[in-house]
Amino acid sequence: MTISQLKYVLAVAKYQNFTTASENCFVTQPTLSMQIQKLEDELDVKIFNRKKKPIQLTDIGEKIVEQAKTIVNESQRINDIVEQQKGFIGGDFKIGIIPTIMPTLLPLFLKTFLKKYPKVNLIIEELTTEEIIKKLKDGYIDAAIAATPLEDVAIKERVLFYEPFVGYVSDKHRLFNNKLLKVSDLEIDDILLLDDGHCFKDNILNLCGSISNDDKATFSLRSGSFNTLIKLSKEGLGMTLLPFLQTLDLSDNDKKHLRDFEKPVPAREVSLIYHKSQLKMQLIEAIKSTIDSVIRGVIAFSDVKIISPLHYKK
Repeated sequence: MTISQLKYVLAVAKYQNFTTASENCFVTQPTLSMQIQKLEDELDVKIFNRKKKPIQLTDIGEKIVEQAKTIVNESQRINDIVEQQKGFIGGDFKIGIIPTIMPTLLPLFLKTFLKKYPKVNLIIEELTTEEIIKKLKDGYIDAAIAATPLEDVAIKERVLFYEPFVGYVSDKHRLFNNKLLKVSDLEIDDILLLDDGHCFKDNILNLCGSISNDDKATFSLRSGSFNTLIKLSKEGLGMTLLPFLQTLDLSDNDKKHLRDFEKPVPAREVSLIYHKSQLKMQLIEAIKSTIDSVIRGVIAFSDVKIISPLHYKK
């Protein structure tokens, strides 16, 4: 049994296709297939059911894959230990960012980071919080930027900033003439929300302490775009709430519709998160220090009330 064989098994389990797995492992398909067959012969089990399309794991194969993830991840940490000892800041670093943070935060720090750390190959993926947690635990990404707290003992959280919520209120809305919003002003059925799966939606539900009344709703919306919510608000279909960074690039006309909250301002906690066994701490610190340096000039809010991103429960 070799580490390479286990990597091939993980690749086939991930892509459910020998050809795609071989391409991603940078070997020929015959080589990959032969090595997996050798491993199956050695263990005297079938890891994959090749008769299924797409290829599926057998019952014992699922258990082998779970153990293989641990073995491969731990073997890769040997390089991390050596690089940490040498103080080297470089190599591949895979980071996930949730959709409601990625388009606004990434442009603020990416260019600065790449210029300061040219030896780092930063691999960035847009992922939901649920996907991030799974990929961190499986070792597919090294770190992530997400709304916290997550209350997961396997995940470490380093707070980056607190991002206030801002109301977007059209001139047709009952709150348009209010200079400041109060949380008590909000009615959940009057707020346009993102689609399920976006933790910012859960932030808002938790803020209002309620869930939508489906009997009262006159239409159903499934959107992952703040721009869509803004356009619908302009049409008088409700107000919406935006993360502060989302408001920076709005037009001057749109900014006339923004309303801040009274203090303490509701806000979300945004953190750099990683698995508790992560060893690439030079890169963790490099990303955090870069974001810290650029975000200070953008967000300087105090007296905030942190709203949990955890799914709202009655």
